[in-house]
Amino acid sequence: MKENNTEIILGQCIGKSNNYLAVPGQSGERRIIKNDKIRAYEKSFINQCQIYKGRGISGRFKLSVTVWHSSVRFDLDNSLKTVLDCLQSVGAITNDSQCFAIQAEKRIDKNNPRIEYSIEEINKQLSI
Repeated sequence: MKENNTEIILGQCIGKSNNYLAVPGQSGERRIIKNDKIRAYEKSFINQCQIYKGRGISGRFKLSVTVWHSSVRFDLDNSLKTVLDCLQSVGAITNDSQCFAIQAEKRIDKNNPRIEYSIEEINKQLSI
């Protein structure tokens, strides 16, 4: 994926599914919070994101992403949710529910894990 609007975020993309902790809440109920690993990745993403930060894409969009994992044990599908949540947190998109298409690929680079992504706004209705 080599486009002018392709952004590269260095570091191992952390899937959200296995990175939550159950902790006691103030009223004794259990709360689910992110662990330090996912928080660190989100902070790193926020610091590295330059091209799409603050764009505020509010309409339908397509996400094209290549996830370079450090090993085959990481899941591509779990990484996608992390990427979408990070894009929302940096203000690149206003709501990840507006993602109407995803083109995703998993590759392995044990020495340089990263993601390469671009966002394309799509205005046409995509329905069955």
